[in-house]
Amino acid sequence: MSDLSQAVPLPQRRIELGLSFDCADRIAADLRDHVPGIAAEAARRIEKELPEFLRPQDPRYAEALGLGVEYAIGHFLELMADPDVSSADILRFWRRIGAGEASEGRSLDAWQAAMRIGAGVAVERLTEYAEILGHRASAATVAAIANAVFGYINQLAAVVAEGHADAENDAAGTTQGQRRRLLDLLLTRPVPDQRDLAEVARRAAWPLPRTVAAVALRERRSGSRAPALPTDLLSGLHLAEPCLVVPDPDGPGRAQALERHLRGWSAAVGPTVEVAALATSLRWARQALELAAEGLIDDGRPVIVEQHMPIIVMMQERELVERVIQRRLAPLFTVRPAQRYRLAETLLVSLECGFNATEVAGRLHLHAQTVRYRLRQLGELFGDTLHATSGRLELHMALEAWLTLNAEAAPCAQLRTG
Repeated sequence: MSDLSQAVPLPQRRIELGLSFDCADRIAADLRDHVPGIAAEAARRIEKELPEFLRPQDPRYAEALGLGVEYAIGHFLELMADPDVSSADILRFWRRIGAGEASEGRSLDAWQAAMRIGAGVAVERLTEYAEILGHRASAATVAAIANAVFGYINQLAAVVAEGHADAENDAAGTTQGQRRRLLDLLLTRPVPDQRDLAEVARRAAWPLPRTVAAVALRERRSGSRAPALPTDLLSGLHLAEPCLVVPDPDGPGRAQALERHLRGWSAAVGPTVEVAALATSLRWARQALELAAEGLIDDGRPVIVEQHMPIIVMMQERELVERVIQRRLAPLFTVRPAQRYRLAETLLVSLECGFNATEVAGRLHLHAQTVRYRLRQLGELFGDTLHATSGRLELHMALEAWLTLNAEAAPCAQLRTG
């Protein structure tokens, strides 16, 4: 199968199939009624094998995919029937597809994969229906049709790539270029004059919201596909440290939508702030993302920075925190490592539950008698300081930090859920 990323010389007004065999026009005419069914099957196959290709937030995209596939197969049959038919319209159509992908900041990897899948379905079904309709083609003729389909798709792919490249080259004068400039201005300190900002936002077709949140991003693996994003998000995927700007981040359904769009990426969502404080939101988000990279925060889902603020703040002065840990938790370090994590976890939850053994047992999914036994051990280790109210915040912070830094030592069956 040909590589669709390879550049193919493209005629100006029509596509050349290179097919020459008897009855090609009759076969094309007989197959024309099957085009909608073949296109629908190809679209379903693409949806199944490339779920990331679709935009769940925009159902029109799936409809456009089906129509585009039908258009491509239909024009292929037109060319089989009449090699001199003009291809100008379909070339313009696919060129616009490439430009549209560029304007939304997406690469053509998904399109190339989708076109391969569609071509495979077209070859299977066109040759199958031709046989059913009584056209007993030789193996050489079937191979020629298959080669013509892939050559045809290559030429369409070349047009898509041209449209994509041209749109990228023109980005400085387009909405995308204006949005990149707007993002640069929003992250500038101090933020420019509000009137200047509003004018750039107007040219970027991005109404300035009342509040925003920055999202720091990192690929989970090299070469991850760029996420398909709603148009109201301001994208900084082109930056060395990718980020997004989310308008009105506390709106209904926004968190769930972000999680859906950012699959395959590690993300940290900064605090909700006024537009002028966007850089601060991004700073906190990037700090949270760094801690996630170290394994100190779980990034299986987008990290909501404000839910992890204690550990983020404490880790800014890690050396000081470790000194406090050594001083306040010294009694814990006298017990065996296998006991240490369990006792630290029990003490932290006990502080949060006012040393109510029943409530602690519920939080840790333990029997209350087990909790009481551990509390007696902790009493022997810490003495009168265990229940002292002075310094309790410091003890709580030291426990939280130590448990986070030593999460790999957690017993597999007993992890704190509260």
